[in-house]
Amino acid sequence: MVTHHAQPLVVTTRAHLARALAPNPPTSSAECGRTAAQTGHEAAVRPHSADGSAGRSVDNSSDNSVDGSGKAARAVVMTMGALHAGHLELVREAGRLADQVVVTIFVNPLQFGPGEDYERYPRTLDADVALLATAGADVVFAPTREEMYPGGDPIVSVTSGRIGTVLEGKSRPGHFDGVLTVVLKLLHLTAPDVAVFGEKDAQQLLAITRTVADLNVPVVVHGVPIVRDDDGLALSSRNAYLSAADRAHALALSGALLAGREAAASGRDAAAVRAAAEGMLAATPGVVVDYLALVDPTTVEDVPQTYVGPALLLVAARVGATRLIDNMAVELLAAPRPANPGGTQ
Repeated sequence: MVTHHAQPLVVTTRAHLARALAPNPPTSSAECGRTAAQTGHEAAVRPHSADGSAGRSVDNSSDNSVDGSGKAARAVVMTMGALHAGHLELVREAGRLADQVVVTIFVNPLQFGPGEDYERYPRTLDADVALLATAGADVVFAPTREEMYPGGDPIVSVTSGRIGTVLEGKSRPGHFDGVLTVVLKLLHLTAPDVAVFGEKDAQQLLAITRTVADLNVPVVVHGVPIVRDDDGLALSSRNAYLSAADRAHALALSGALLAGREAAASGRDAAAVRAAAEGMLAATPGVVVDYLALVDPTTVEDVPQTYVGPALLLVAARVGATRLIDNMAVELLAAPRPANPGGTQ
């Protein structure tokens, strides 16, 4: 049986987005100021399922954002396009949480550093919109750089603080400042009750959560678990850059995280957990490690040797010419008590 999905309403300007999100929104792209021939996409209202959520939320909103069914009015999913199954799971989760789902597609120049892949980052809007129709998006906001940053890069931006200077922030200076600046702009423009993000970008999710809390932004930040291919590779738009050989080598990232998790589950300490993961990476050709860290998931600070409790094992590595990141939750257990050699109390 073939399931037919309505095309989401596609808008590219802030003014048209405001009209699309108004109480009585237009029913086509033409009514938002663009003809159907210009966009190729028509709008429709889609009923969302009321299934439960498997993700984790941090609530900084007021209760009036939720209707009588327990669902929020609007959720947003922010992307840079080049969508894959992981993005679509975010959209489906947003539909379980809210009556209206807005997806943003914007390759944000502020979060790319010199020599990174801003210019060659895949831009596949038509294919992305077709995929979003299957996942149930209602509105797609796909602005240009000029629309998001009129007059050039902003003079005022968000500073990510210490979270933005370690691990991914240390490797990519200014990255999180750029991320948080565009996230706050998009939250302002879309006015969601819930913002859905993937847990694959764990440090980014923490930075966004702290920003929303510290600045009293009235939105629920909801994290969704990593989506992986059958062989364990975390889904990423940058996987498209991998050759067949590179892709095989890239499996060392998830393999290393699993090795660390198994070490933790067997009662090994923090140093042994790191060593187990490092061993897997060192044994794989073509993988150049940027960082491997075992951190407190609430601060991204390294856990001490004697730490007991939940932790996050993160890795960033270059596989061939492609830089990939991954992470996995681990639970460090209390060290087993040594046996009494004398057999007495």
